[in-house]
Amino acid sequence: MIKIVFILLVSFFYNVSVMAQTPGQQELEKQRQQLKREIEQTQELLDKNKRTTKESLGQLALINRKLNLQGNVIENISKDINLLDNTIYKSQRDVNKLQVLLDTLKQEYAKSMVYAYKNRSNSDFLNFIFSAASFNDAIKRITYLKSYRNYREMQGENILRTQQLLKERIDELSGNKKKKSVVLQTQSKELSVLESQQEEKNHLVSKLKEQGKELNNQIAAKKKQMQKVSNAIAAAIKRAQDVARKEALARAKEAKTKADAEAKSENRTTSTRPAVTRSTKSVAAPSVLLGSDADIKLNANFKINRGSLPWPVEKGYMIMRFGPQKLEGVGVTVDNPGITIGSDIGTPVKALFDGEVSSVTNIENMQVVILKHGAYFTTYSNLSGVSVSRGQDVRTGQVLGRVAANDEGIGSIDLIISDERGNLNPEGWLRRR
Repeated sequence: MIKIVFILLVSFFYNVSVMAQTPGQQELEKQRQQLKREIEQTQELLDKNKRTTKESLGQLALINRKLNLQGNVIENISKDINLLDNTIYKSQRDVNKLQVLLDTLKQEYAKSMVYAYKNRSNSDFLNFIFSAASFNDAIKRITYLKSYRNYREMQGENILRTQQLLKERIDELSGNKKKKSVVLQTQSKELSVLESQQEEKNHLVSKLKEQGKELNNQIAAKKKQMQKVSNAIAAAIKRAQDVARKEALARAKEAKTKADAEAKSENRTTSTRPAVTRSTKSVAAPSVLLGSDADIKLNANFKINRGSLPWPVEKGYMIMRFGPQKLEGVGVTVDNPGITIGSDIGTPVKALFDGEVSSVTNIENMQVVILKHGAYFTTYSNLSGVSVSRGQDVRTGQVLGRVAANDEGIGSIDLIISDERGNLNPEGWLRRR
């Protein structure tokens, strides 16, 4: 029974030791490394921007992104510290329990050794055996003596095993405390980095404010450019709707002509047939853009792939998110109709999904491609070297053009996803990286 209890206790402490090596810390480390890579990529874009232009709103957006990423790094480290604190607490608790167990085992072993010493004479053992009332009783007494000897041996083994397990848990506790010390030092360094980044932002904000009128011109130019892209999207959607309506009218006219011909051929038998009552129940009209089975299927497939669409560039970095983006420090809000993705100039830009080229247009110094996917539209703005033309069918991953330099001299594209009601957040449609 004592042996079974000991095995259960050892098994419990082993399982706790395994659980202490939490996979959560490994996942946090992966996340931290990913954040570091994104910070390095953002810094690379920022350095390129600084080399080609003076202080600009693009630089402010990049610095704000870098600050957000750095804040995520610090939050990640805080979670790691919390996990370590929890592990250290459990390890200390196990050390205390093992120490109590070891003390108990030593006391029991000491009692058995004292008893064995007091009854160490061979004559005592022989008297114990031969004083049995029967042969079977003598056999039981011999078995008892053997069991008692094995029990003392097992006590010694249990003490040694518990001492070894206790040593391992103490070493693990010590290791976790050292690891926590290292993580705390890392946190302190990252906080210093965050502070320096905040100073960098404050310096840039100060420079931007000095620009005054020039800054306002930058903002106005950006808004004007975005508005032109939005107008181009609206025009493409309207043109597609007009074409769809004409095709629907043509199909209706063809169907009416066919029905009239059939009615004339059956005119003689009409009077002998019972009147047919037709339902007048109203049915919600589908989008005019879904006039064919092919369009309906394409639209459904695009919708089903929400959250798993590929990125338009293989190596892209988020510069500006969807919707109103407040540029902290200068009190300016820019309403982004899509997302702005930074990438190397000349990087191939690929179609997110199968579709038809609805529009290829030039807006100021950039090219814009709009694709139609049933009742959905994807727009790729700030391209160069466009390789598709209006009316052309394209496949997922097909190259549409290449990333061009924006007004600040760095490579970036604007990705916009729309339907007939307005713009949608592309981040909810693209797969996670």
